[in-house]
Amino acid sequence: MPATPAADGYAMPAEWAPHARTWMAWPSPSTTFDGAEDLAASRAAWAAVARAVARFEPVTVVARPEDAAGAREALGTAATVAEAPLDDAWMRDIGPTFLTGDGGLAAADWTFNGWGAQEWASWEHDARIGALVAQKAAARRYATSFVNEGGGIHVDGEGTVLLTETVQLDPGRNPGWSRERAEAELHAFLGTRQAIWLPRGLTADYGRFGTRGHVDIVAAFVRPGVVVVHDQRDPSHPDHAVSREAAALLRAATDARGRRLEVVELSAPRVRESDGEPVDHSYVNHYLCNGAVILCAFDDPADEVNKAIFERLFPDREVVLVDARTIFAHGGGIHCITQQQPQV
Repeated sequence: MPATPAADGYAMPAEWAPHARTWMAWPSPSTTFDGAEDLAASRAAWAAVARAVARFEPVTVVARPEDAAGAREALGTAATVAEAPLDDAWMRDIGPTFLTGDGGLAAADWTFNGWGAQEWASWEHDARIGALVAQKAAARRYATSFVNEGGGIHVDGEGTVLLTETVQLDPGRNPGWSRERAEAELHAFLGTRQAIWLPRGLTADYGRFGTRGHVDIVAAFVRPGVVVVHDQRDPSHPDHAVSREAAALLRAATDARGRRLEVVELSAPRVRESDGEPVDHSYVNHYLCNGAVILCAFDDPADEVNKAIFERLFPDREVVLVDARTIFAHGGGIHCITQQQPQV
């Protein structure tokens, strides 16, 4: 049997553990970014996140060779630019999941296939980014044929992982895999031992550019035994039922150490739809970096409400609001475009 990270003593640390750096990817012309104006706006949004994170830890941004000079100009001293071919710009999903152990730094390199081989997606280059980032980080790489993305998992660093059935059990990702088989592979590559499954993600995440249910806009650990969950309070919004179901399941769940979870609800912003479609704007999709919480903002009264919640949850961290509307318009949020490399 080939070696696995867990068997070799590695596990994925919680996101609040100290980081060595943050990895991102620079938007390049693709189906996701529609035209020059849209691409420019997206690059400005990605750069704003990079600058926010760079106040607290080093940032490396992977850019296509032909885009590298422009990326360096836009980012200035905020980030180091590494060059590699890219299809898209979602480093959480295309990058490796970093692990730590007695052997130092390792990386779980999932198979990436365009979020379940979606008809609009291309992934020839993005499927190689996990290996490239692992190499640049000098991490021991563990590859698996299991199709997964970083946005589809969230861990507490003490043995528990959050998942959704429509991602890891997606026929477009892992056809024929049972829940038990998927759990076994995830535990072997994350060093976890308890999986908490949610049935689905937010409604808009099943649209054309969606991920089919990533957990990191629905629920996330903020410390062992405590999760934040999206709270859509408008009964007419399709995510009202989704968020109620998720919160109830999480309250009934126990983690790897046998604790009942404390659930903190994060109220959704007031905007319900864009271009006639429901939006999945979510404050759950935050990013923790050294000394800070980088929190999605939507020019909404709920921005300050949820900022205050995170200030209570993380009294020793600065909570930084960054406008995430442009990022969400393309299928994700701040957590989706960042990937932490833990400190060893």
